[in-house]
Amino acid sequence: MAVSCRREGTALIVTLDNPPVNAIVLAVREGLVAALARAGTEEGLSRVVLTGAGRAFAAGGDAREFDAPAVAPHLNDVVAGIEACEVPWVAAINGVALGGGCELALACRYRIAAPGVQIGLPEVTLGVVPGAGGTQRLPRLIGMAAALELIPTGKPVNAERAEALGLVDGVAVDPLAVALGLDVGTLALAAPVCDLPVPEMDAEAVEAAQALAAKKMPQQVAPLTAIALIASTPAVTLAEGLAEERRAFLTLRTDSQARALRHVFFAERGAKAPRWLEDAPGDTGHVAVVGGGTMGAGIAYACLNAGLRVTLLETGADGVTRAEENVGRIVDASLKRGLISEAGAKERRARLAVASDYAAAEGAGLAIEAAFESMDVKREIFGRLQAALSPDAVLATNTSYLDIDEIARSVDDPARVVGLHFFAPAHIMKLLEIVKGEATSDRALASGFALAKTLRKVPVLAGVCDGFIGNRILARYREAADTVLMDGSTPWEIDEAMVAFGYAMGPYEAQDLSGLDIAHANRRRQDATRDPARRYIPIADRMVELGKLGRKTGAGWYRYPGGGGKVEDPIVADLALEEAHFAGIVRVDYAPDEIRERLLLAMINEAADILGEGIAARALDIDLVTLFGYGFPRWRGGLMWYADEWGVPEIVAKLKVLAEEDPVAWKLSPVLRDCAASGTPLAEWRRN
Repeated sequence: MAVSCRREGTALIVTLDNPPVNAIVLAVREGLVAALARAGTEEGLSRVVLTGAGRAFAAGGDAREFDAPAVAPHLNDVVAGIEACEVPWVAAINGVALGGGCELALACRYRIAAPGVQIGLPEVTLGVVPGAGGTQRLPRLIGMAAALELIPTGKPVNAERAEALGLVDGVAVDPLAVALGLDVGTLALAAPVCDLPVPEMDAEAVEAAQALAAKKMPQQVAPLTAIALIASTPAVTLAEGLAEERRAFLTLRTDSQARALRHVFFAERGAKAPRWLEDAPGDTGHVAVVGGGTMGAGIAYACLNAGLRVTLLETGADGVTRAEENVGRIVDASLKRGLISEAGAKERRARLAVASDYAAAEGAGLAIEAAFESMDVKREIFGRLQAALSPDAVLATNTSYLDIDEIARSVDDPARVVGLHFFAPAHIMKLLEIVKGEATSDRALASGFALAKTLRKVPVLAGVCDGFIGNRILARYREAADTVLMDGSTPWEIDEAMVAFGYAMGPYEAQDLSGLDIAHANRRRQDATRDPARRYIPIADRMVELGKLGRKTGAGWYRYPGGGGKVEDPIVADLALEEAHFAGIVRVDYAPDEIRERLLLAMINEAADILGEGIAARALDIDLVTLFGYGFPRWRGGLMWYADEWGVPEIVAKLKVLAEEDPVAWKLSPVLRDCAASGTPLAEWRRN
């Protein structure tokens, strides 16, 4: 049964039992209606205690139900029934209480939570607002300012913070026992939230919440809708507010943003090893990381955060010192931000060894190379790892572009080599591309997925090509941007167009952050194999010649006077004009919509080729890569989800027009042609 009821003295204990998180599906709602009916007819009851089975109280509704019409009994009606029940309900919050779970607790007269449990209303992260009274009851209970901190951000609070806010009445190791032991007088004095006075208007808090939503969740509808609903509470009756909230919830849940966010929600949770991968992973409890630069230090710290033992290998005494300093800076920054305690920092340092002698890594079951992008360097490192580690240790490379198959051929057993492409900063970014070479064993692959799970990364399986999934799409994105720059725009106009689409920053500001020299080195690596028929834009090369490498030199595509914010640089605009003149190009004036369209079409076409070549197995994997590695706006669902929403036939028609302008760069992907002809969404396309 999804809901069970049992009598204990004068108490009726109602237990939500829908593993694993007691999601409030139809059967749970029906069970709660039955419990309400029993509470209304059973004699001698002093209270109804609502709790959850297992480790959860209730983690909200089932988002999969949002794609179908709402089915009665509706949660808002159940919540109203609990609140109006003559027998007082007490919430014994034994575990996580999110979304509808929090709203069920708000309907109760009294709330007791177990230490540390998370309580909140995260609906905005799925593109909707609370639909069962959260925006109306929470401000009445804890005040407008506090409600505005919780609901529009979607961030939960722990039980201790909830008690301080007045969201729960107490914290207890055994909330059920405390709920059963509450004296009748205490329950009689506990007023239902509906009887509490309306909160006072707090215009300053409303304005601050709107500003925060614009900064942290730009262009998203749900946070601003939630703010408006909360701000309305002083001026409307509870019934009016609840009706308006319900209308907003039902409208938003079918909106494109909510559908995209649900897609991301399930895609992220479904990111795991493919079903066909049945081999057991190797031991990843001790990890060797080669290279103590920014990336290597980040990978090492990510492993330390997950409780792993790490041996960080560098070259010479100076390299060891730099590596220690790089990891130390991350530890110090985590301490400063309150992410770890002094004891946690000490414990992490105790599990880290930094050395130049590869013998120090003896016993490591996994090695991750994160050194300079040079094939000769990689070969030397893998030779030394092979000599130092046991034959069954998995050897991984963090290369962003180099051929993993060539790297694998530098060891006696190429099957032990796998690509583990982290994204900087590696201890923060969630994406991990797991790259399967032609010889990579299932055991090596399984070890990569096991590490991703341990590090709480989002793993995506990729094949071998230049740039794998993400960097290959990024290269085409930058190429399209450079072409627009050459033919009729400026870096800031292009950046503004992509920020308006939803990116946190455009391609040029992002490149200033990473450094123009990195992309320049990659272009030089590709010189020998570049298609001579493909148009080449030299503006970025001129920038590097001028020493304009980005933020680290104080100037790149923008200037950064005094190390501060970016300033448009007329020298860069002049470079584009100059190169266009040398190439005999008559520049045009691109509107923001045209800029966005060209860059998005370029990425979609390249991504379709990646899908067709089997570098990515599914469109969904490309969505995950673009979302968690490259800043594609979450509320647009990922690159391929967005393409399906746009419509493949329209995309194909537009690409055909662009192919008349440049048949090489805009060559139509066969996958797009196939999908348009067959009516197959990209999400459903599979290789034969």
